[in-house]
Amino acid sequence: MTVAPIRRTAHTKAPPAKAFEIFTGQIGRWWPKGNGVGPQPLVEVVIQPGVGGRWFERDAEGHETQWGCVLEWDPPGRLVLGWQLNREKRFDPHLITEVELTFRAAPDGGTDVLLEHRNLERFGQDAVQWLSTIGGGWTQKLGEYADYANYDDLPDQEE
Repeated sequence: MTVAPIRRTAHTKAPPAKAFEIFTGQIGRWWPKGNGVGPQPLVEVVIQPGVGGRWFERDAEGHETQWGCVLEWDPPGRLVLGWQLNREKRFDPHLITEVELTFRAAPDGGTDVLLEHRNLERFGQDAVQWLSTIGGGWTQKLGEYADYANYDDLPDQEE
């Protein structure tokens, strides 16, 4: 069975290098706090830079729950994350679907961000049912990202 990938787009007035940095280095600032996949509410989401970096959430007590990993890291144009959460939203090291983000310069000096979540058939027989949940989630998350990235006075990434 083949399942069509989820595709979403967003636009930000930030140029590609800044848009990439906001998505990756500042994800903890724009990703909504609260319900995550860990046992406690999340307070931060982290993407560690570079191939092999972890993608995870952290709760108020510092406990981390892994979501996946960085498969490709090509700033400022492209990022591929391995999504390793199963249908029950639990980390599964044997499951991997791909979330590819492409950051393209737009004519207005900003960036068009294209997201493709693919290999969804790897969720098995529940893949089609899972699509609406994931698709709606990506629509919301890209909206949160674009709203944050469009602020005029963005803070620089903290070291």
